[in-house]
Amino acid sequence: MPLVELVPNFSEGRRQDVIDKILAAMKEGSNAKILDSRADPDHNRLVVTLVGEPEEVFNAGFAGIKTAGELIDMDNHSGEHPRIGATDVVPFVPISGITLEECNNLANRLAEKVSKELKIPTYLYEASAKRPDRVNLANIRKGQYEGLKEAIKTDPERKPDFGPSILPKAGATVIGAREFLIAYNIYLNTTNVEIAKTIGRNIRHKNGGFHYVKSMGFETKPFVQVSMNLTNYKGTPMHMVVDTVRNEAARYGVSIIETEVYGMIPVDALLESSEHYLQLNDKWDRSQIIEKKMESKGSEKSLENLSVNEFLSELASDSPAPGGGSASCVAGAMGAGLAAMVSRLTLGKKGYEELEPFFSEKISQLDSHYKTLTKLIDKDANAFNGVIAAFKLPKDTEDAKAKRSAKIQEEYKNAALIPMETVRTCKSVLDIILEIGTKGNKNAMSDIAVATLNTLTGLKGAAFNVEINLPSIKDQTFNAEMKKELAVIMKGLDDKVLKLISEAKSKF
Repeated sequence: MPLVELVPNFSEGRRQDVIDKILAAMKEGSNAKILDSRADPDHNRLVVTLVGEPEEVFNAGFAGIKTAGELIDMDNHSGEHPRIGATDVVPFVPISGITLEECNNLANRLAEKVSKELKIPTYLYEASAKRPDRVNLANIRKGQYEGLKEAIKTDPERKPDFGPSILPKAGATVIGAREFLIAYNIYLNTTNVEIAKTIGRNIRHKNGGFHYVKSMGFETKPFVQVSMNLTNYKGTPMHMVVDTVRNEAARYGVSIIETEVYGMIPVDALLESSEHYLQLNDKWDRSQIIEKKMESKGSEKSLENLSVNEFLSELASDSPAPGGGSASCVAGAMGAGLAAMVSRLTLGKKGYEELEPFFSEKISQLDSHYKTLTKLIDKDANAFNGVIAAFKLPKDTEDAKAKRSAKIQEEYKNAALIPMETVRTCKSVLDIILEIGTKGNKNAMSDIAVATLNTLTGLKGAAFNVEINLPSIKDQTFNAEMKKELAVIMKGLDDKVLKLISEAKSKF
């Protein structure tokens, strides 16, 4: 599943009601997860970090820009941080399963949509820039909102990439794709903002300082701040910047009070600085960190632990697994779960006292079966992945070819046996449901009918996944046994299901 980070910066850090409405709009507008949001009253700025699938973060970004444009009047805005719009900048950042170029496509689409539908001029920056002078965000922000308001009308160089050459009260928005950026602030124990500004000038790349550092000095309360964006923490580590600022500050007789990470940060950026200050030797390895080791052990994605939306997104992707086999497990598990629900709704109800031992037993059996089917969701996906892995084995020698062929046959058998386990489990669930019949709570007759259909769907779907693998298996005895077992299981099943559904409907 491709994951994208979106870090929209809004020009509001003081009015909590506006901040809440912007955040609510992004939450309601998509399934992207807001990992962090923080507002700074001095900068009068809100920075939000969201993560999700490409279309989800796209939708969240548009919802946030729309709401901010309706609530923030740039003619009445002031703050320490440079800005040109209610939504100042919106970067797309690739996390996993997606390229920077694909994030660039998202940025272009969003910029065009914002300009067309919201009538907000948009500029493209960083990897999305259509002109070299617009790679750097500072160039686009030149003159800020107040300066751009006039320049956009008359200066062809300030013409937006999309939208009208006139600023509405929402201003303009800069959108683009970039790699991970760390927003990092260092506070000095002085009220002299010129010291912070001088240090900011000295360390930024534009003025001959560090590569990948953009920095400025600001007056914040009660002390001044050297504010920076670190655009490549591997190229210029955080500890190198801190040490330099500390030395520069000492020249003026001041020191660092504290530092601040604004928004999210990769753990490796912090580890790099920790390793530097701890002076760890060359025997050190990050796999010695307990959390890192646990992370690597549990890195394999578990389908059963995904949300419904995440699982459906995986199912809809172009990956062959999860596929019909895993979907069949879900259908069977839903059938078992619904039947267990009907049983629980019957227990303790007036008129069903004599059936309590019967339904108590069925609940225990159904709970066990739906847990088995849930575990089979991942087993089925991994079985198919095993076939794919076998085909990728080397075949450059006769011995390698033989081993590869044997492994392929082994994995194909496994890919048939796993869905056969699903078939057998769904058959056990269906037998219980047929036994329950219409004995349960009369108000849940539609649920027992749905449980029956879901379980039958799971069973038949899993059977298809058994059958599709058999032609690739050379062991004819194995194939014959599989076909015979399926025939026995399926015999008369449709008629029994139709009869139960008819009886359930008669109770509606």
